[in-house]
Amino acid sequence: MLINTARFLISSPDVSKCPKHLLPEYAFIGRSNVGKSSLINMLTGRKGLAKISGTPGKTRLINYFIINDKWYLVDLPGFGYAKVSRTDREKWGKMIRQYLIRRKNLVCTFVLIDARREPQKIDNDLIDWMGINQLPFVIIFTKTDKLTRKQLNENINNFRNHLLQKWEALPQMILSSAKTKDGLDEIMDFIKVNNKNFGNQRKTSIND
Repeated sequence: MLINTARFLISSPDVSKCPKHLLPEYAFIGRSNVGKSSLINMLTGRKGLAKISGTPGKTRLINYFIINDKWYLVDLPGFGYAKVSRTDREKWGKMIRQYLIRRKNLVCTFVLIDARREPQKIDNDLIDWMGINQLPFVIIFTKTDKLTRKQLNENINNFRNHLLQKWEALPQMILSSAKTKDGLDEIMDFIKVNNKNFGNQRKTSIND
């Protein structure tokens, strides 16, 4: 799927102020400094669409981008940044949970994991919460270009084995790099297929 147009639409302080549930949307979430903005810019081919900051925790709102005038890309606040106050962390956490549960047109959430890191409790807690609430998600490993193939395979296998301690079946996983554009086609093909499914379900609902 080619992206012809990508533009910022709105920043929402809470789910009640998000756009109407008319178009399919895909959310991107991850720990602060996981490379979320770089990945979004890579996917859309717009270098400055999502702001890249040297200061983790800068994204504090639910940021909407409309793609090809047909679907929403949603940039959620990063989590786990120690220098943000506990009150703010709790506020953002509540906002994110409400968004993930209440958005009827949220097709999938892409959970970003830094491929260089060992399994982190905060990442695993989010993944477990998504599973408990039966919310569809895909794991995207970022910054894979910063590892050798051997290191990458070891880290991914460690993560898989860690999840298998609780999960009977693993979620879909995609390896990505904003620098080399690895994962670009796989992510965009996933969105293309699910956009079509969303449209078919909507037609069926209208006809019923």
